[in-house]
Amino acid sequence: MYVVMNELHVPVEGRENVANRFAESSEKMKHVPGCLDFMFLNPEEDDNFQIVLTKWESKEDYEAWVNSDSFKHAHKKRRENLDKSPTSGNKIYEYHARHHL
Repeated sequence: MYVVMNELHVPVEGRENVANRFAESSEKMKHVPGCLDFMFLNPEEDDNFQIVLTKWESKEDYEAWVNSDSFKHAHKKRRENLDKSPTSGNKIYEYHARHHL
C-alpha cells in the first residue's frame, strides 16, 4: 500500500471553500483505479492544516492518477478558485505502508 498526505496551507477564512471543493472529489476518487481510500481531514485547531489523505494499491497507481487528465482538470478548478481560498502552499508526504490492518 502507498499512502500520500497533502498538507494544505489555507488561511482559516478559506477553509470552508476548500472543504466544499474536496467534497466533490471524494465521490470521484471512488472510480480512480488503484485508489483504496480518500479522506479530507479538517483540523480541530486553527493553527493546524487541512489534510488530504489517500491510500493506493501502489505508487504506480498514485503516479498514474497524478499524470491523468482527471487530475489536471481537478487542479485547474483549484487555480481558478484561488481568490476564494488563497493558499500559501502545500506539502506532500509519501509513504510505503509497511504495516496496516
